[in-house]
Amino acid sequence: MLPPPAVRGVFRTDERARAAYAEGAGIYRILPAAVCLPSDRQDLVSLVGWAATHRVSLVPRGAGSAMGGGNVGEGVVVDLTSLPRILEIRPAERTAVTSGSVTLAELNAGADGHRLRLPPDPSSGRFATLGGMVSTNASGARTVRYGSVRRWVQAIELVTASGEVLQLRRGQGSTDRGSETIRRIEADVAPAVRAAHGLIAARFPRTRKNSSGYALLDWLGSGDLLDLVIGAEGTLGFITRITWRLDPQPACRAGLRIELHSLDHLVKVVAALLAGEPSAVELLDRTFLELVSHTDIGGGLSGVEAILLVEWERDDPRALRQAVAQAADTVRPWAAVVDTALTAESATRLWELRHAASPILAGLPEDRRSLQVIEDACVPIERMGDYIRIVRRVTSARDIAAVIFGHAGDGHVHVNLLPKVGRAGWEQSVAGVLEEVSDAVLRLGGTPSGEHGDGRLRAGLLQRTYGDEILGLFRRVKDAFDPLGILAPGVILPSGEPAITRLKVGRQAIPIPDDIARALREIERTGGYGRSRLELAGEA
Repeated sequence: MLPPPAVRGVFRTDERARAAYAEGAGIYRILPAAVCLPSDRQDLVSLVGWAATHRVSLVPRGAGSAMGGGNVGEGVVVDLTSLPRILEIRPAERTAVTSGSVTLAELNAGADGHRLRLPPDPSSGRFATLGGMVSTNASGARTVRYGSVRRWVQAIELVTASGEVLQLRRGQGSTDRGSETIRRIEADVAPAVRAAHGLIAARFPRTRKNSSGYALLDWLGSGDLLDLVIGAEGTLGFITRITWRLDPQPACRAGLRIELHSLDHLVKVVAALLAGEPSAVELLDRTFLELVSHTDIGGGLSGVEAILLVEWERDDPRALRQAVAQAADTVRPWAAVVDTALTAESATRLWELRHAASPILAGLPEDRRSLQVIEDACVPIERMGDYIRIVRRVTSARDIAAVIFGHAGDGHVHVNLLPKVGRAGWEQSVAGVLEEVSDAVLRLGGTPSGEHGDGRLRAGLLQRTYGDEILGLFRRVKDAFDPLGILAPGVILPSGEPAITRLKVGRQAIPIPDDIARALREIERTGGYGRSRLELAGEA
C-alpha cells in the first residue's frame, strides 16, 4: 500500500508498526494494513478523501484502551493521539473546549485550579482520550449520580467519511446546512426513525445505562445529531474537538462499606441506598473477594457474598453526615455496615479493596489470562442478583473462573473471565459462556453494553437485542454518515464473523515480533495505554 500523497503525517506499512497497533485493551489481535498518525485536522481530511477514493477502510483509535475491539481492524489504523492538543478552560461559563486527543486526567487537572471537573470517571481516565470517551459514551462509578459522558457534551466537531467537517451543537442542530451528510439524514433517516418511535421505545433496554447500538432514543428525545455520534465508536466520523459542560467540585465526601451475606438482599439494599442520592454504589462479588482473600486488605471475608462500597458527595458537611447515617440505619435489617468513613481521606481508603484486584489480575501466569468477553452487561437493578447467579452458574459449569464486580447503583456488572488458555477447547468454552450469558441478559431486560460499547465483540448481539427493523434503522444511520462503509467496518453493525476469533491469546493468535508481543503484554499488565505504539515499533 502506497502512502497517500497529500498526507503529511506518519504513514507506515512495515511489519513492526502494524504489529504495534494490532491490539487494544480487548481480546483481539488483528494486523492492520497500515498505520497513520495525521498531523492535524486537514491531514485527517486528506486521509479520509484518499481512503474514500481507493475504498480503503479506516479504524479510528485513541489510546487503545477500549475493550470491545473497535480500535483494531484490517484497514488503516488512524492514531488520533497525534492531533494537536487543545485544552481551554472557561471557568465563567463552566465549560471547556478540548481536542479529542486530550485525556480526561489532563482536562480535570486543568479544571482543578478553578474547582471544576468533568464528573464521569471511567477507570481508564488517566490515559483514555476524550474523543474515545465520547465514542463509547463512557461512564464510571459516579454515573449513578452524574450520568454518562452524553450528559456533559455541548458540541462536537466531526470529520465525516466524505471529508466534511461538521459542527454539531446541543440544542442547535448542525450549522452545516449545505452538508450532504445532513441532507441524507434529514431526507431519509429522520423520517424513518420518527415513524418507528413506538417500536424504538418498546425495544430499547430499560436500563440505567446503555452504550449498545446507535442512540436512536436519545436522538428522538433531543433532536440533536451529536446524540447519534456519542457512543458511535468512530463508525460515523472522527471526533476532533469537543465542548464540555463542567461541574463544581463538591466540598466534602464520605462513604460506607457494607457486607451482604446473601444476594437475596442485594436489590433491597441498593434501592434503599439510591434513595439517599449517593455518588457511587460499587459491588464486589464473592468471586472478587476470593481473588483478593490472601492480601492484607482482603482477609477475613469468609462467608461474605458481596460488599458494597458507597460514596456521597455534598457541599454541606452536616447534610453529608446525615445522608450517611440515614443510609446506614436503613440497610441494617439486611446487611452489616462494616465501616463508615466521614472524611475524604477515609472515604478514599474504603476503595483500596476495590483496587486490590488489579495487580493480581495483571500478574496472572501466561496460561491463565483475564479476558473481557461478558464484561459490560447492564440489567434492571431488580434483576441484578439473578444476573450474578446466572454468571456464577454458567462459568462454573464450563470450568472457567470469573471475577465479578461493577456499578451496582446502575445494575451494571463487570465480569473478567480467567480461562486456562493452554487447555484444549478453551475458546469454545468462552464462546459458550458469551452465548449463554448474552441470552440471559436479554431475558432479564438488559443490554450487552453499559459503557464500553459494542465494538466487534458484541456487534453480533444487536439483532437479538433490538430486532431486524431497528437494526435496519442502525444501517440507515451508518449509510447516511458513511455511504461507502469505510469507517470501522464490523464495529456496531455485525460483519458475520464469530465474536471469539482472531484472539490475542492462544495457539491461534497471529504471530508478531516477540519484543513487540512482550511490550504489548506489559502495556496490558500496567495499563500503559498512554504510551505511543510507534515507540514499540522503532524507526521504519
